[in-house]
Amino acid sequence: MTGLLALGVALLLAGIWLLRRAGALRRETGLPTGRVVSVDESGWASPARPLFSHRHRLTGRPDYLVRQRRETIPVEVKPGRRADRPYAGDMLQLGAYCLLVEEVVGRAPSHGLLKYANDVFRVDYTPALRKAVLESVSAIRRDGVARYVEISHNEPRRCQACGVRNSCEERLA
Repeated sequence: MTGLLALGVALLLAGIWLLRRAGALRRETGLPTGRVVSVDESGWASPARPLFSHRHRLTGRPDYLVRQRRETIPVEVKPGRRADRPYAGDMLQLGAYCLLVEEVVGRAPSHGLLKYANDVFRVDYTPALRKAVLESVSAIRRDGVARYVEISHNEPRRCQACGVRNSCEERLA
C-alpha cells in the first residue's frame, strides 16, 4: 500500500512538473493561451492547408493559428530576427494573415502576434493595416505585369540573397 501511495505521489509530482514545463515552452514560443488550431512549423506536423481568399485572390499560411475564446489569432514566428519593434514588412505579412482569417473564418481578429528571437509583438488589426495590406497586394500585382520596376532598397546584402540577382541590371552587389 505504501508503495502505491509513493508511486501516486511521484506521478502527481511528475504531472505537475510536465504542466509547468509545457507552460514555459508555450511562453517561449510566444503563443497566447488558447487552442492551437493550425501549425506550419517544419518538422512539427504536416502543414495545415493554406488560407485562401477568392475575393482578394490571396493565399497564405501563418506559422500558427490560435483559437482564443471566439477569436482566431494568427501568429508568425521569425526566430532569427531581433528588433525593438516589428519590421514594416513583417507587419504587412501578419496583416495579410489577419485579412485571410477575416475572410475564411468570417470574423476579423483583433490582432496578430509576431514572435522574434527577443520579443513578442502584438500587432493590432486596424482598418489602416487592412488598407495597407490591400494597397500592397494591388501594387505587387501592378508590378508583376510592369515592364520595369525600380529596386526598392539600397542594401547590398539584400541583393546578394535575391533570386533574380544574376539578371538584374541594377544589382548593388
